[in-house]
Amino acid sequence: MQSVKELPVTFTHLFDTVHHVRKIKKGTFLFQEGSVADELYIVQSGILQISKIIPDGRELTLRMCSSGDFVGELNLFSPASRYLLSARVVESGEVAVIMKDILEEKLSQDLSLSFEFIKWMSLQYRKTQTKFRDLVLHGKKGALYSTLIRISNSYGIKTNKGILIGLPLTNQELANFCGTSREVVNRLLSDLRKTGTISIDKGTITIHDLGYLKREIDCEECPTEICKVD
Repeated sequence: MQSVKELPVTFTHLFDTVHHVRKIKKGTFLFQEGSVADELYIVQSGILQISKIIPDGRELTLRMCSSGDFVGELNLFSPASRYLLSARVVESGEVAVIMKDILEEKLSQDLSLSFEFIKWMSLQYRKTQTKFRDLVLHGKKGALYSTLIRISNSYGIKTNKGILIGLPLTNQELANFCGTSREVVNRLLSDLRKTGTISIDKGTITIHDLGYLKREIDCEECPTEICKVD
């Protein structure tokens, strides 16, 4: 079993509860909102998109999960037996499968693991809160700008031209992060290109003026560990 590279050190004990490893294929769902939730997952490879889908078909992407990330945690110690969100596979890979009841038993018996888990859950909550703050306070433009900042912190690659976003995203996928339509994102990206703030080459975004994006949303310079999409 490969080691965890992003979870806290104590979380390596989670591997003691791994039941089996499952392959995941791009374009499929690992799980969908409303389905029975008796498993949790540690991403070994590939990328998952965690989203909330509302009845009219719109989608709000809450986070992207890659190697080392823990997925499905919202159902722990809850009488609800169904997933609250959906996990779509963006890049094929593998996940380690943990049975919910077995992990709950281990957390109830291992104090150090439980403490690390509570800290990790608190961090995820802070990430979600700051994301919703940007969506509510700064509107559609602010939602896109903050999303670009968060993606640059998670997948940005510094080049001599700016910050290259190493994760290919369609305009629809960006719209899902912002809780808005693809048409709105198209227009806002076009405006940013005209001002030279970003450039787009074959669907890949390079941010040339990160400072402009931050100023426009009155960025509070949150720690990078919070201002991310993963």
